[in-house]
Amino acid sequence: MRGAAGGGGRGVRRRYTKASTGPPDRAAPLPSPFDVARHFDFASVAGGRDSDASLCSGRPSSAGGRPASALLTDRSAQSSALRAVNAFLTSHSAPVSLKPPLPAARDITEALRFILARMDWPLDDLDDDLPALLRNLHCPLKLNRSALKAPGTPHAWPHLLSVLYWLIQLARVSDHLAASSSPQQDQPNDLLLFVTRSYSLFISGEDDAVEELDEEYLGKAQHQAANTAAAIDALEKEATELEAKLQALQAEPSKKKALEREKGMLVEDVKKFQAVVDSWGGKVAAMESALGEWEKELEAKEKESKRLCEENEELHRRIDTQAVNVRDVERMKREMQAVERDIADAEIGRNALEEKAWELEETVSRKIHETEVLLEQCNQAVRRLKLGIDFQYVLNSKGSSPAEVLGINYKSILKPALVALSEDTKKISVSKLEESITLQEQSQENAKVLEEKRNNLASFQAKIDEAEARLTFLKNEAEEYASKCAAEAEKIKGEFMNKEHQLSIIEKEAEEFLKNSENELQITTKESDEETQLCASELLALIDTVSEYKEFMESTVSGMKKELSETADFVSSLAAKLVSTVNFSQGGRKRARNPPVN
Repeated sequence: MRGAAGGGGRGVRRRYTKASTGPPDRAAPLPSPFDVARHFDFASVAGGRDSDASLCSGRPSSAGGRPASALLTDRSAQSSALRAVNAFLTSHSAPVSLKPPLPAARDITEALRFILARMDWPLDDLDDDLPALLRNLHCPLKLNRSALKAPGTPHAWPHLLSVLYWLIQLARVSDHLAASSSPQQDQPNDLLLFVTRSYSLFISGEDDAVEELDEEYLGKAQHQAANTAAAIDALEKEATELEAKLQALQAEPSKKKALEREKGMLVEDVKKFQAVVDSWGGKVAAMESALGEWEKELEAKEKESKRLCEENEELHRRIDTQAVNVRDVERMKREMQAVERDIADAEIGRNALEEKAWELEETVSRKIHETEVLLEQCNQAVRRLKLGIDFQYVLNSKGSSPAEVLGINYKSILKPALVALSEDTKKISVSKLEESITLQEQSQENAKVLEEKRNNLASFQAKIDEAEARLTFLKNEAEEYASKCAAEAEKIKGEFMNKEHQLSIIEKEAEEFLKNSENELQITTKESDEETQLCASELLALIDTVSEYKEFMESTVSGMKKELSETADFVSSLAAKLVSTVNFSQGGRKRARNPPVN
């Protein structure tokens, strides 16, 4: 064919020229994952070129079997394609993701590089290499360099998104093909090898070798069956052990109940702590009220001190106004010194008393705290005893005597309850002693019954031994019957081998029929291929004729355009000359009508 040889239409020459425009180091074509699929592409029949007849018809060419357009122009289609691209990048742990509606140019470039590297096609220069790669991959989309130089612009983003979506589909197909050719297919099939060897030996007439091969394969199959049965027994045993473990775990007390009990205890402790906090809140309130009273006393003391200072100043003024002699001044100084000594002694005594008061208050607070702990323990002990009375020790920190601090009703309420509890305890201990004596008598009776049951068990064991002996006899008979059945099975196996021999003869006849059918199919396929090639050559001849007619029409139209332009130029020049002639004639007439005056 001329199109395939490059001697025909101009579209082929133009396409090869574009595909080869590149640096010398990238002149070699890039590998494509669709080398297998190209055998089913009509482009291989038509030389893989676009027809020039599309220029005459006004529609895009479909000679290569490609879709007319795969560009994503709809917003919903762009959104779904962008989600698919992001899902592919995320599933392969890509360091980049595309954010809608218009991703950054750097992210788009990184996504392209990642997808191409994922398919083992790393490109150094996307602007030059990517369009050539897409052409070699028969991509239905055309990508120019301007879109790659400014990928983040609104007019270039739909083209790049379509290319990205097409590339991820190509990557998924490549991964699927790689997964389908897994190492499992390379593993030999024992049954297929056995059938092949047996059939080849049977065809060659080596019956002894066929029998030996059958015995060898049968031994392997029996050995494999025994191994499988042993593995099944081991798995069943393991399943039984796991079931026993499961039943043991189910029989154990539930951890949930234990945790619930612990939770209940913790809730009770929280309630107790809350009660303690509430009691301390009352104490704090009492201390705050006492602190307010002390502040009031302090204010009264400050007022009194201020009044005394004023009186002292008044006395100083009065003394300064009085006339005294030297003896009176010395006497007054001595009295002042004595008064100052008395004041200092009083201050020292007051400080000692205050320190003692603080020590006593600290001791009292510590004792109160210890007493509260003891009272809490006593209340817990009373609640554990379950006396049936609503009694509880309540500490009165403002009491002046032990009876007022602990309460005066514990003798009248608690002591009678304790006495009643001790009497009940004595009665219960007596009844428990009587019950223990009764239980001892019952245990002696149970021991006698157990001895009788042991004797019965010995008699039952003797009967079981007899049954086991009988079972052994029956088992021997069953083995003899199994051997007879095995002999019958061997006989049936021989019959089966004869039927298998007949079946192999039938298979041979079917193989011959299949071979004849395949030969006829090849002849028919060859004829159809020749017809297809003839049609393709006629189509290419028609395309070449249309191209030549198009060239002739273009040359004719160009000649007509040239003649038309020359005619137009001549007409325009003629019109200019006519206008100049008319103007000249009109000027001559005006001069003739109006002669010059001397």
